[in-house]
Amino acid sequence: MVINNTNENITLGEAVSKYLAILPDEKKNATQQEINNFMRWYGGREKPLEALEGAAVGNYAERLARTDAACNQKLELVKGFLTYAYKQHWCKENLSVSIRVVKKSNGKTKPASAASKKKGQKKEPSYMTQKAYDDIGVELKTLQEKRLVVIEDVKRAAADKDFKENAPYHAAREQKSMLDGKIMELDEMITTAVIIQENVSTDTAGLGTTVVLQDLDSTRECRYSLVGPREVNAAKGKISTVSPVGKAVLGKCVGDTFEVTVPSGKLHFELKEILH
Repeated sequence: MVINNTNENITLGEAVSKYLAILPDEKKNATQQEINNFMRWYGGREKPLEALEGAAVGNYAERLARTDAACNQKLELVKGFLTYAYKQHWCKENLSVSIRVVKKSNGKTKPASAASKKKGQKKEPSYMTQKAYDDIGVELKTLQEKRLVVIEDVKRAAADKDFKENAPYHAAREQKSMLDGKIMELDEMITTAVIIQENVSTDTAGLGTTVVLQDLDSTRECRYSLVGPREVNAAKGKISTVSPVGKAVLGKCVGDTFEVTVPSGKLHFELKEILH
C-alpha cells in the first residue's frame, strides 16, 4: 500500500486551535490575535502546516519588523506556537528559530532572520518552473490591484480623526501592511527567478517526476512529487526539491538507497519507482 507520509496532514487552523486550547485565559486573546494575523498572511486555516518553510517564517518576521514597533512582543507569541507545533511533531523542523529580531543602535528594530540580506549582498536565486513563475506573476498583479483598493479604504477611514477608536482605519492599515509584505516577497521572487526545466526522463529523479520511496526503517512506501518551492503542497504529497528528502533523492535511479538527516535523526530510503 502506498501512502503519503505527511505528519497527520494537520492544517494550520487545526494546529492553532489545539495550541490555543492549552493556554491560560489571560494569554489566549493576545496570542490568538497575533497568530490569526500570521495565519492570514500564510494563506488561511486550511493550509497544511508541514508545507510552511523557515524562509517564509523569516520573511514574515522581517515584514513585521519593518512595519510594527511592537514586533518583538508579537513575534514571541508566534514563536511560542511554532515551538509547540515542533514539540508535537506536526512539523519536521523547529520553525521558531527562523524568527530572530535584534535592536539597531538607534533603538529601532532590525530583522535578523535567515532570509535577511545585507546591503549590496547578492541575493540567492529562486529556482522555479515556468508555471510557478507565471502563477507568481498573476498573484502579484492581483495583490497590487487589491492594494490600491485598500489604500482608498485607509483614506476613507482616516477621515474620522479619532484614530484611537477607529477600528476600520486600523483594520485597513493592518491589511495594507500584510499586502505590502506579500508583494515585496513575490516581487523579490520574480526578480531573482531562475526558470528550470522539468525532468522529462524517468531514468533519474528530478523536478516534475513522482518518486515512490520505501522507508527502509519501517518498510512503508511513500509517494512524493518533486516540485519547486512555490508549488509545495504536503497534503497532496508535493515536496520541494530543496527539502531534505527532495534534495537527497535528486539524480537518484531506481534501486538506489540514500540517507536523509532530519531533526529527529536519520531516515533511510530506497527509490522503488520513478513516474512522470
